[in-house]
Amino acid sequence: MQRRFLRVFCAALLCGTLTACITTKGGAHLSDNKTDKKEDAARVRVELGQRYMEQGKLELALDNLQKALQYDPNFVDAHTVIAVLYERIGNLKAAEENYARAAELDPKSGVTNNNYGQFLCAQGKYDQAQTYFTRGMQDPFYKTPDMLYTNAGTCLVDHGGVAQLGQAEQDFRRALEANPNNPAALFHLAKVLYLKDDYFHARAFIQRFEALSKPDPAALLLARNIEVKLGHADTARDYAQRLQQDFPDSEQTHSLNSVAPGAH
Repeated sequence: MQRRFLRVFCAALLCGTLTACITTKGGAHLSDNKTDKKEDAARVRVELGQRYMEQGKLELALDNLQKALQYDPNFVDAHTVIAVLYERIGNLKAAEENYARAAELDPKSGVTNNNYGQFLCAQGKYDQAQTYFTRGMQDPFYKTPDMLYTNAGTCLVDHGGVAQLGQAEQDFRRALEANPNNPAALFHLAKVLYLKDDYFHARAFIQRFEALSKPDPAALLLARNIEVKLGHADTARDYAQRLQQDFPDSEQTHSLNSVAPGAH
């Protein structure tokens, strides 16, 4: 669930960023200033690159994004979008260079720091990732802080170990303060509370998650395990049956018979 959420969030971020950049110029005429003309040309190329990415035409997308950077090497959105494209095609070195450059050009931006933090976490550079997540949290104008806090907490849960559960819980709670209906934050907070043996409150958050989002195998298994810990055998059995019926080939279903009822 973690990896999927990071990817979806990244795409959503890009759409929001590009829309804002494109519409700020509105219907205004292009400036006669040479610098402004280059920035306008770069913006158009980024928009085209994003559209080609959405259509799966990655070569055309790359060509337009590279041209955008030729017009304006310091255009943050161009670095951000081309980083996503490089990551998609497996050129991780180029992806990291462009994520890092975007964060360098706009160091106070929640968007650029969050993007770079996500990438670093996915590459196993967890301490560095938290540095950029923390920087992003300082941006008072970031429109979706709940997603940034969720990403930071998710990275801690999956890679920080038991010692980081307290900080992860704080991140998820701050995410839910910003957006009480963030499904990923609800799921991961339930997971953290389960790992901390707070099964009663874990149950409350997984139920809130279920009310907002169709459960996937990870959520169904977590809900089942919570009910086992609470001694609710019938409810646990119901979750197990749903998991087996809806996701018969999932890793979670295959693990049901091999994992002890109280296992995490």
